[in-house]
Amino acid sequence: MQGKMAEAQEQLASSTVEGSAGGGKVKVVCSGAGQIQSVSIDPEVVNAEEVEMLEDLVLSGVKQAQEEAAKLAEEQMQGVTGGMELPPGLGL
Repeated sequence: MQGKMAEAQEQLASSTVEGSAGGGKVKVVCSGAGQIQSVSIDPEVVNAEEVEMLEDLVLSGVKQAQEEAAKLAEEQMQGVTGGMELPPGLGL
């Protein structure tokens, strides 16, 4: 089982998920392991008078990408453990 978990972790690290906000104006790509890989911002939403809104959109996109990564990790681990609950610290 340990080998399967290591393999699942490798697959997660090489997988990507995307989160977006503002109708796709801000997009965040995250690895399946939860590492942010890129942020893209549509120039249309870059306005010096609305920096706070842009910050909120970026934060929302990051959170969504991390949630998608967590879902992917959970799915991968369930495949490895057969749905068996792991003690804290043994998952990803």
